[in-house]
Amino acid sequence: MADEYSGGSIEADHLCVLVHGLWGNPLHMASVAKSLRAQHPREKVYILVAKRNSGSFTYDGIELGGERVCLEIEEELEAIKSRGGNIKKISIVGYSLGGLVARYAIGLLFARGVLDSLECMNFTAFASPFLGVRSPLRGWGNSVWNVLGARSLCMSGRQLFGIDEFRDTGKPLLAVLADPKSIFMSGLVKFQRRTLYANVTNDRSAVYYTTAIAKTDPYTDMSKVNVKYVKGFEDVILDPVSPVQPQPREPKEREALRATVKRWFNRIPFVLALIVFVPIGVVAFFINSAIQTVRSSRRVKLHEKGLAGINPEGYRVNLWINEIREAVEDAYENLNSSQRQEYLASESSSDSGDGADTGSDSGEEIIALERKQSVVGQPTLALAPYQFEAVKALDSLGWRKYPVWIHKVRHSHAAIILRIEKDDYSEGQTVLNHWAQTEFLL
Repeated sequence: MADEYSGGSIEADHLCVLVHGLWGNPLHMASVAKSLRAQHPREKVYILVAKRNSGSFTYDGIELGGERVCLEIEEELEAIKSRGGNIKKISIVGYSLGGLVARYAIGLLFARGVLDSLECMNFTAFASPFLGVRSPLRGWGNSVWNVLGARSLCMSGRQLFGIDEFRDTGKPLLAVLADPKSIFMSGLVKFQRRTLYANVTNDRSAVYYTTAIAKTDPYTDMSKVNVKYVKGFEDVILDPVSPVQPQPREPKEREALRATVKRWFNRIPFVLALIVFVPIGVVAFFINSAIQTVRSSRRVKLHEKGLAGINPEGYRVNLWINEIREAVEDAYENLNSSQRQEYLASESSSDSGDGADTGSDSGEEIIALERKQSVVGQPTLALAPYQFEAVKALDSLGWRKYPVWIHKVRHSHAAIILRIEKDDYSEGQTVLNHWAQTEFLL
């Protein structure tokens, strides 16, 4: 139980907040809390495991989730103060969707002046989809999966797939979160260390490009690269400076045969999904989605009316700093992991229509520039214009990025934080040890 390792004594001056992901609950962060507590006693670090967004409440969107977490942090700071404590430092850790919810909460904390009296230490994300979860696809594939998938996860799905328009900005919420002039970026830049851990393979929920804030993916075929690990954390944590080197190329005929076999092998999950999941699972999946959408809409309406325990007006601050200062989850993941990433053609080989839909002249210019910069050995993924802009803006803040290779299980998204304590997920403990021992600034 996460509560066993959460909390702290009144001597602790450092508050660390843990935020779980989609479909999650506080128990998912138990191993994170346990690993942090093993390194830092209750007299040093006070641990808060966020609780208000448990279960289907994560369907309600990043904005509402961020407001809930912000309220929890403010309440906890007041409660600690009332008991004679004095929190001087704050760190925030997000897993999966929790990383985005945490970033929204950070923006609110910044706008409300909470961070003014605190030293912002660590912001850490484990497998968080900073660029959303839309597959880098072109043409009809983009329409079928990225549009249909977005509508199966209520408001959170629309935001994760970037098809929403956030308030009156005319932009997806993910774009607003990464806008250099927003409160969210101004809050994030205050943290002394920004660290992320990204699965290089087998993450069925959030693939490498989005969790590593990258427009290329050098890990599409691990059999073609030699891997270098961080000393002391071998076989799991890759060297962030020089993680992989290409192996000598085999003869073209053999390489072509391998590629053909692998291509057909990779299609097996999708074919099985069509044969098994479509006739049976789709009905149950979308019935559940419809039920959750209705329930989520009711919660959002109650929230907007101030009848859900939070006064939303207090958290609807101006966004721009220059103006202010398990069944449903598996079904979704199986289809999501069946999508094959596509790339922008290089300028020399490109004609028209090989990128994602841009919707504007500025979007066309962004795609054209990215295509021009795409190289043969490291092709650029077919991201949307707002995603390319987010990569540029977020990377400007500076990150410590750690690629993670989970070998034991084909569900690395859950294993990266040892979401369930079982042997198949044990490599996640190596990730958590690396974070708690070498990355967490006290």
